[in-house]
Amino acid sequence: MDHTGVTHHEPDELLTVGEMSRRTGVAVSALHYYESLDLIASQRTAGNQRRYPRHMLRRVALVSVAKRLGIPLSDVQDAFAEVPLDTRPSHEDWQRASRRWKTTLEQRRLGIEKLEKELTGCIGCGCLSMKACGLLNPDDELAQTGSGARRVPL
Repeated sequence: MDHTGVTHHEPDELLTVGEMSRRTGVAVSALHYYESLDLIASQRTAGNQRRYPRHMLRRVALVSVAKRLGIPLSDVQDAFAEVPLDTRPSHEDWQRASRRWKTTLEQRRLGIEKLEKELTGCIGCGCLSMKACGLLNPDDELAQTGSGARRVPL
């Protein structure tokens, strides 16, 4: 702490798993899971205890936001693919990840808007049956392509 009462942290400071959990609000078990998916990384002490570099706080925060928004962890993995785990990421690394993630989110947004329009039209027709709907699925043509939602790409 300096004379103003502000605590300064070293960029290379290592945090325990408990500190990471407390700082991020993410359960220790979830941190271990994220590590198993290579979303975050830790170092091991001589006593085999995990220590996380401070820059992992940002990664955990982004994973938490994605989870809250219903974004699959596989999408987060894709967005983080070129962000280094073993060194502190640069501004350019995060910009690249941001552009990649923005593209993914834009595709999801367009898909949701399309679904919203189709559902509004379908509900508006009054038949309330996606299976028999003459507007979206005349004569149940989509049954030939398989089961499940056929018009909504997963």
